[in-house]
Amino acid sequence: MEKSIRTSRCLAASILIGAAILTGACSQGAGDNLPANVDAASPLANDPKLIARGEYLAKAGDCAACHDAADHTPLGGGLAINSPFGPIYASNITPDSTYGIGRYTLREFSQAIRFGRRRDGKRLYPAMPYPSLANVSDADVVALYAYLMHGVKPAAKRPPVTELPFPFNQRWGLLFWSFAFANRDQYVPDPKQSAQWNRGAYLVQGFGHCGACHTPRGPAYNELGYSEASPWFLTGAVNDHWSAPNLTGDPASGLGRWSAEDIARFLRTGHGAGAMAFGAMAPVIEESTQHLSAPDLEAIAAYLKSLPAKMAYGSFDNDQHAKVQTIRSLGTGEVERHGAGVYLSFCARCHEADGRGQPGKVAALAGSPLVMAEDATSTLRIVIEGSKSPATEGGPAPQEMPGFHDQLTSLQIAEVVSFIRNAWGNHAAPISEREVKTLRAAIHH
Repeated sequence: MEKSIRTSRCLAASILIGAAILTGACSQGAGDNLPANVDAASPLANDPKLIARGEYLAKAGDCAACHDAADHTPLGGGLAINSPFGPIYASNITPDSTYGIGRYTLREFSQAIRFGRRRDGKRLYPAMPYPSLANVSDADVVALYAYLMHGVKPAAKRPPVTELPFPFNQRWGLLFWSFAFANRDQYVPDPKQSAQWNRGAYLVQGFGHCGACHTPRGPAYNELGYSEASPWFLTGAVNDHWSAPNLTGDPASGLGRWSAEDIARFLRTGHGAGAMAFGAMAPVIEESTQHLSAPDLEAIAAYLKSLPAKMAYGSFDNDQHAKVQTIRSLGTGEVERHGAGVYLSFCARCHEADGRGQPGKVAALAGSPLVMAEDATSTLRIVIEGSKSPATEGGPAPQEMPGFHDQLTSLQIAEVVSFIRNAWGNHAAPISEREVKTLRAAIHH
């Protein structure tokens, strides 16, 4: 609670400071080369090739994850996106002229997705990842507009109104937040890098908006960087009680021991390097990345593999001695190894005594970046609530892990997670019972 109040005060202060500095000096948004007279009725917006291209880009941007309605109406809006300041409801982005975006011109659409400004002039909350979509090229904005106007069925659905407490209900302040913290520039290819690298960077930083979950946020709830130029970019963050892991080259808690092929396979099937997609990442795989072309997945993998290790944490000793010692402790039930008994009783049947899991069925725990992450929130939450792997074309059948919130106490969960964080050569800080109790209270388990 104290942290939430402190964050709220910092955000309010940043808005007021931004207002004092920037009043009278703000324009509507960065320039673009889009024609001003294009609307849904224009021939350009009804080009079948553009519509098909826009559909692909909508999947790359995972628009459905937030904008599909609760009753599964495509892009009908109304889903609550949890934030530290309260729920923010996703808008209807179908071409319905009353409740959707049917009356938006191309230029107005660009202002909304790239600069957070609605057709009526009001500001969008950055739950809409416009700081990332500012990267998107004019050509791709046109294609996405064409798809949303002519490739999506209009839905006459009014989403709930977002009502945040004061001062966050003052949307005008987001103009200054945007100028102070948001990216506002289209992606410019790096001439020192390959075409594949640049394509991967464009997708990760733009449509993929990977940083929205995987980059830490500052006191104003701003992402601490939007490209590899920032030391914080993609180093991991916590969102809605899930910890998104480090995607840089850290060999323990990051992707340092993953190959580019592992990354591409994970994005296509939800499985790679012994890991399985979980929590909020599972629907990203199902609804977005599995539909990307092989060249685009390979480009994303190439870009991520180019990122040097940042915010390194933990270590992994891939040696036989460490594995044997752990297996012996499980076999003898050493009382000195707190959590070993719980692991043997509840986990070893699927994850195996050697922690290597079952390829395509059960995630490996030995050497797992998730297990060794500095923030263990996701590991704890999976133990508490369980998890289900994504359903993908060509991937293994979805597998479900049960939750143990009823069978295990907070102390037992803390001990078993501490055990796997320091078994088979894994090395990461142990977990306290208090951490588990705090998380259980937050997720009502």
